[in-house]
Amino acid sequence: MSVTTPLERHYAPKDFSDRVAYAFTRFLRFFADAFFARRYGHRAVVLETVAAVPGMVAGALQHLRSLRHMEGDRGWIRTLLEEAENERMHLMTFIHIARPSGFERLLILLAQGIFYNFFFLLYLLSPKTAHRVTGYFEEEAVYSYTEYLAGVDNGTHANVPAPRIAIDYWKLAPDARLRDVIVAVRADEAHHRDVNHQFADKLA
Repeated sequence: MSVTTPLERHYAPKDFSDRVAYAFTRFLRFFADAFFARRYGHRAVVLETVAAVPGMVAGALQHLRSLRHMEGDRGWIRTLLEEAENERMHLMTFIHIARPSGFERLLILLAQGIFYNFFFLLYLLSPKTAHRVTGYFEEEAVYSYTEYLAGVDNGTHANVPAPRIAIDYWKLAPDARLRDVIVAVRADEAHHRDVNHQFADKLA
């Protein structure tokens, strides 16, 4: 793993499945950049809807695997379901910050339907690749939130008050702002990145 700082950590692809996972992630990043440009709040609303899928799918399939093999899950199920819930809370937060348009809601519906089925099949075929894809997704999320944070700091994006749901969930100060929310969400994404790369390594 090549490392700059813990926040910017990047897992260098080691084999064919890693390279496929990384190329797929970069491919999707290209379309996200083209569609959303610097509209980071709206990007977060759409992408967090997709980001909440891997943990739920992987958790369910690990649950079924544990039942089939009649053995423990090594703590993976709880970790994955907590990840899915955490990503859902990211979405619930950013809905209050960037109100999605009707078109974006349609895009969410289509993206979630397509990605859910894709990830389900991928996890059945290669759990290791699926976790690597998720790890790379989270790397991109850290990068995007870092850019979003920079935009708040330089005044491009208004540092609006944090929604109540975010203050309660992350136990932020009562006068917390958008900047505080982004920092908390980015830390979550960095944690999910490391966990999923670790899971992929164990499956390798």
